[in-house]
Amino acid sequence: MPHKNFVGDDIITLNNAKIVQKNFTVLSKVNLNIKRGTFCYIIGKTGSGKSSLLKVLYGQLPLKEGEGEVVGFDLQKLRASDVPNLRRRLGIVFQDFQLLTDRSIEKNLQFVLEATGWRDKGLMNDRIDEVLTSVGMQTKKHKMPHELSGGEQQRIAIARALLNHPELILADEPTGNLDPETSNDIMTLLKSISTERQCAVLMATHDYHMIQNFPGEAIKCEDGGVVVMSTAELFE
Repeated sequence: MPHKNFVGDDIITLNNAKIVQKNFTVLSKVNLNIKRGTFCYIIGKTGSGKSSLLKVLYGQLPLKEGEGEVVGFDLQKLRASDVPNLRRRLGIVFQDFQLLTDRSIEKNLQFVLEATGWRDKGLMNDRIDEVLTSVGMQTKKHKMPHELSGGEQQRIAIARALLNHPELILADEPTGNLDPETSNDIMTLLKSISTERQCAVLMATHDYHMIQNFPGEAIKCEDGGVVVMSTAELFE
């Protein structure tokens, strides 16, 4: 099995990792250690490897070379059948929300719980209420996605990511389709999740203004590699 009981503070470890997409080496010699409760940006120009790095971490792309571990899963030994188990330990938030448009918010969240092994209807209803309350969307349970604003849909996407008590949230441009004020609201929410739940948040973005407003750590993808720094160093 590629998974072991998760202990210690390191949520993500990559040693000399090589990130490959469509037979093209996107990033090489990647070394990362991300600890529990860390708020970290992935930055870099378009095509620099931000999304590819996230895809390796959630099992969409294989780790071709080097060593990698995410929430106790060995990425080198990860099989396709292991990916659902890995993703139960993660929360994933996308730029385009990826809500199921043919069902209510409640049914969207119920679908995820059922797909990840929940069976008790009472416990499922309680968990749905908990995550919706935590993102300020408790009154929207019976709405359809198209009845919500972009910011509200992204809050629902974050609620969905929280369903299984993740140790790590991976967010790919989560504010990319939102106006600045709504983006600030979503960032405040993600920051509070990181702090209050000791959940690591790894977020790909190109919005440097937002990084200034919400400082943290940064992984900069450039020249086929990564550099880890504080966000303060970006603006020196």
